[in-house]
Parts: sequence; structure tokens; C-alpha cells
Amino acid sequence: MMSAARATLFYCLAICLLWALVPSVLFPNPPLDVVEGFAWGRDLALGYTKHPPLQAWLLEASYHLTGGHAFGAYWLSQICYALTYLAIWLLGRDMGLAPWQRFWAIAATSCAFYFTLPAPEFNPNILQIPVWAGMLLFFHRGLAHGRLADWLLLGLTAALGLYAKYFAGLLIGCIGLYALTFRDARRCLATPGPYLAMVLALALFVSHVWWLKETDFLTFTYAASRSVPAEGIADHILNPVNFLLGQFGSMAPVLIPIFAGIGLAGLRGTAPQGEPPRASSADLRFLLWFTLLPALVVMLVSGITGNAFKQMWGASMFTLAGLLLVRFASARNGNWSIRRALMAAAAVQMIFLSVAAGQALVEPLIKKKPTRIHFPGAEVAAQAEAAWREATGTPLTYVAGDMWPAAHVTLFSADRPHLFTDHIPAIAPWISLEDVKKTGVLVIWTGDSETPTGSLAALYPGRLRDGFADIPYAAPAKWPPLRLNWLIVRPGEVAGG
Repeated sequence: MMSAARATLFYCLAICLLWALVPSVLFPNPPLDVVEGFAWGRDLALGYTKHPPLQAWLLEASYHLTGGHAFGAYWLSQICYALTYLAIWLLGRDMGLAPWQRFWAIAATSCAFYFTLPAPEFNPNILQIPVWAGMLLFFHRGLAHGRLADWLLLGLTAALGLYAKYFAGLLIGCIGLYALTFRDARRCLATPGPYLAMVLALALFVSHVWWLKETDFLTFTYAASRSVPAEGIADHILNPVNFLLGQFGSMAPVLIPIFAGIGLAGLRGTAPQGEPPRASSADLRFLLWFTLLPALVVMLVSGITGNAFKQMWGASMFTLAGLLLVRFASARNGNWSIRRALMAAAAVQMIFLSVAAGQALVEPLIKKKPTRIHFPGAEVAAQAEAAWREATGTPLTYVAGDMWPAAHVTLFSADRPHLFTDHIPAIAPWISLEDVKKTGVLVIWTGDSETPTGSLAALYPGRLRDGFADIPYAAPAKWPPLRLNWLIVRPGEVAGG
């Protein structure tokens, strides 16, 4: 019989390869967050409009490693999941779970919604998942063994988490509260490890804090401008409830391999008990704390403020749910079947993979509205670059306008122009307006308007487009073609400042 370690390796390789290959082969265009991240990564700044920089940096690295292709984003997601599975395996081993129990936990975790359909859209939410798993692994090891290396690795992963998304601060707070709350955990506070972890994390993150100060805390002001305040008392109740229900729905597929492994006898409580799980009560407390507390904090904040949190923010919160469920399931039924659990997990994966393939192949036949992954991004970039070069005879250096089409020009154009977001220096501080004025900028927008739209209308009032093109979508659909409009803004004509 194959060992549990080898079975886990084969299972993880299989699902990661499939989830990387399906979008690489079938998706004509990358999803929204991927395109936006590639556009930001073109300029290696210490931060960007919406997020800290780690996602954009990794996408830029993948762009060069793949020879200028976008499919690297799909593989980055799977690297994140693979690292998460590794952390779960190691943490389960440290907690005394048997090898097949660890495999069961990984198979169950892999069925969560957050590990399946959102996978092609590599973004800070996905990037957070392995970071949270790593932080929990190293914190547990620091508590158990007190090794300085584990505490330093905790500090490193905490800094990476903050560079991925500020939401990692929630887990950092939960870790600190855990260390203060429980007597056995408080012992670590008498050692240098936790303090060195904090110093390392702060030292690594201070450059981004400096960037925030220099840009008037751009990411926070942008988030504040996009937040929707509560409209009434009902929002203080409904928004946290909606978040909770969304998390239940996203994690429900995890239960399928769990119940399959237990079997009907285990569900009825009639199965004979085998060897009990070896995870201690302290480890059970650890699993419960870090599975439940972050979600409870989010719901509490939502209840107090009335703000609605995006469901995808829960992507990293339940990384330990598989271990926790396996711990309880093993206690209920010692004769669980790993074969049934594996078959159930494989069935769930095939269903989700079929849905992902259907998004690429079937949706164009049934949807009336164009989808992001069928946007003609490469054709838009080629048309924009050709229009600029024909008019000026120079390479395209800057592109501004609607973020969605403009970001594709940055990603797919051979010139790789800088994205001047909305033509507003305050939200693209890595762009030098003086340099834009020296080189000129291509302004683009979509739709039937012959003049620039949005914030561009005030900068170039009444100026008619210099050209347009109707570009068909990358799908066998009856969607009307995309109308791309452009404005050639030569040196000396650039507005602003």
C-alpha cells in the first residue's frame, strides 16, 4: 500500500497541476485582479493604489520567468496552495496526527471553495493563504519548542503577510492575544523569541510604512473612498450574518470528504472506536482558537460599524478547518475510510474543475454579457500600440484611461507602457507627471462616447477621439464587438499639474 506521505504528494501534485493547466489552456484572457496586478508590477513600487506590493511583485517576476506571458499567475496560485498543504501536513505532524489523518485533512481542505474556483484569479486573498498557514505553523512550533529559528520564521512570514494584504494584521493580533490569554502560551513571553519576531517583522515592513507616509496613506484613503457606510440599523445585523452564511457556504464542500471518510456508521455513532487521535487538548484549543476567532472578530467589527466585508476575505481564515474536522471525525469513528474520503475529494475537485472549464467554453454560449476572461486584451494592446506608433513614430511609454483596457495595454503591449491610473498622479504616485509631459500619453476608453469619459473628461474637455476600433471578444458568442477609443496626447499637450 502506498504511504500516506506519497499519497498526499501525488494528490496535491495532481490537483495543483490540473488547476494550473485548465486556465492556462482554456482562458483566453486573465481575470480582473491578475491583469491589474500585472499592470502595477510593471512599476516596482513599495505599494500600490489598492494593496501592498507583494502580489504585483510576484506577477512581474512570473512575467519575466515565462517569457512575457500571463499564465504564470495561474501557477502562482497553485504554488500558494501547495505551500499551504505542506504547512498543514507539518502542523498535523507536530500535533501528533497520524499520516493518513493529515492526508484526510489536506484532501478536505482542498475542497473548500477558496481553494478551487477562485484559484485562477491570483490576488492578495489567495496570496494570504500560505502566509497564514505558515504563521500558524511557526507560532505553534515556537510555543512547543522555543527555538529561535521558529520565532524568526514567524516574524518573516508576518512581514510577508502584511506585504500581501493588511488583513494579515488580524491573525497577528489573534496570535498576540493567544500568547497573552493562556498560561502555557504566556511562558514564551519570558523568552526572546516573540520579541525578536516582532523586531524582524517591523524591520522588514518599515519601508512600506515609509511609503504609506510619503503617499498620504494611499491604500487606506482609497479603501475609505470605496467603502459603503451603513444605511440603517439592519446593516449592523444583516452584514455580519451574510458574511457568516457566505463562509458556511464556502466551507461546506470540506464536509463532503469528512462525512465520506466517517461513513454512515460513524454518522450514526455506531462504529467501533479505534485508536484515538493523539492531538492534545492544547492543540485542540489552538485549532479552535485560530479557526473561529478571526471570523468572530470580522463579524464583530461588521456588527459595530455596519460595513459589509467581502466574502473572499475569509479565504485564509479557515486554513486549519480540515485539521480541526479530522480531529473531531477521528474521535467519533476510529474506522474511518481514507479511500472513501479520497474518492469524495476527487469528485468535488472534478465538479469544480468542470465549472471552471465551463466558464471558458460554455458561458459565451449562454451569457448575454461579455465576461472578463473573454476580453480581447491582447488585441486591445496591439491596436493601442499600433495607433500610437503610427501617429508619433515612437514607442508607447504611458497609457491612461479606464483601468481595465489600459491595464491590458501595459500587460500585452511589446512596449510595456506604464499605467497612469485614471491620469491622476495622486493615485499613481510612482508615475512622474513631468516625464509624462515629456513623452506624451495614450488615453483610451471604451464605449460609444467620442470624447474621454470619467476623470479624463475634465482633463481633456470636448476633445474628440483620434481614432477607434471595433474588436471582437475572444469567444464564439453573439456579443457586440468592443469599441476601443483613443486620444493621442503628444508631449506638451498633457493636462494636469
